Amino acid sequence: MKSIKSSFNHIIAIIVGLITFTPIYLVFINSVKTKAEASSMGVQLPEQFQWSNFATVIEKGKLVGAFGNSVLYAVASTVIGITIAALAAYVLSRNRTRFNRAVYFFLIMGIAMPTNFVTLTKVMQVTHLINTQLGIILLYASSQIPFTVFLIYAFVESLPRELDEAAIIDGCSPLRLFFSVIYPLLTPVLVTSAVLNFLGIWNEFLMPLYYLNSSTKWPMTLAVYNFFGQFQSDWSLVSADVVLTILPVIIVYLLAQRFILSGMTAGAVKS
Repeated sequence: MKSIKSSFNHIIAIIVGLITFTPIYLVFINSVKTKAEASSMGVQLPEQFQWSNFATVIEKGKLVGAFGNSVLYAVASTVIGITIAALAAYVLSRNRTRFNRAVYFFLIMGIAMPTNFVTLTKVMQVTHLINTQLGIILLYASSQIPFTVFLIYAFVESLPRELDEAAIIDGCSPLRLFFSVIYPLLTPVLVTSAVLNFLGIWNEFLMPLYYLNSSTKWPMTLAVYNFFGQFQSDWSLVSADVVLTILPVIIVYLLAQRFILSGMTAGAVKS
């Protein structure tokens, strides 16, 4: 009975894997075809691989600048977001008063609550952060805080309070206690949060569309959108553009998947 169930589970996993892999395969295989071959977006291999498509896309799509913007936005907002979230989660978890409990639930409501773009636009206008790189970094960082607090909150509970007491006795200030003692111990969940935040920010489309008017500040997602508008008749170039956009995400995920699994499992067990 177990062997039958195991075989069935493997078959389901293979089917799901094929369904997931098929769009990636189609995009990649059509990115190395000629314009005529890629017009039908077929699954067959090209007669000759057109690797020059990628060079054409990088040049015409201005992807070098867009790639730099995406890296800047993703890295800066991830560092800011997880640091603020870790501070908040530590304070809320260590001091479980009724008020802090309410603050915690208020924060994690942001995971499910939709963004009010009308109000957010007004705030961005008042603070003069529209069409600025600092503004989009702060938006990204703040949008990731609810989920990051949720992940770190349970993990902090697993850290013994004796560490805090020993550090205070040794003369540590609250900030030094956190950054010198607690922060390094949060590494598993911080790495998990950082990877998930990085992937989410890299793929974000709406916020830069609404709040970045200058094309020189666009991330990869908007560069692809703009490129598609110009070259939608050439699916080989569009596919090459998509491949170059998703490639960093795939690499980051493959390198960090064990940290994602271990960090999320640890947080679940500790909670």
